[in-house]
Amino acid sequence: MPQIFKIGSYWVFFWANENKPLEPVHVHVAQGNPSANSTKIWITKAGKCYLCNNNSKIPNKTLVNIMRIIEARSREVIQKWYDFFGEISYYC
Repeated sequence: MPQIFKIGSYWVFFWANENKPLEPVHVHVAQGNPSANSTKIWITKAGKCYLCNNNSKIPNKTLVNIMRIIEARSREVIQKWYDFFGEISYYC
C-alpha cells in the first residue's frame, strides 16, 4: 500500500490492488497499519473530499480534520495517484 502521508497516528494511503477499470481517485485512511477495512474518501476534480464510508470508525471530529488536511493537500494526492496508477478519473 503506497502511503501518501500520515496525520498523527492515521495513515492516508492508496490500496495498490484497485479494480479494473480503475475507480475514481480516492484515498483510504486507517489508524496504524493499513487494512482492507479502512475509511474511504473520494477526491473530487475541484480537490474536495467526499466520504464514501467510515469503515474504520474514525471519530467524527477527527475525520473532519483529516478530510480538511486531505483537501489542503489534494493536488499532491492527485499527482501521486497519477504517478502510481498512470491514469485518473474523478467521482465528480
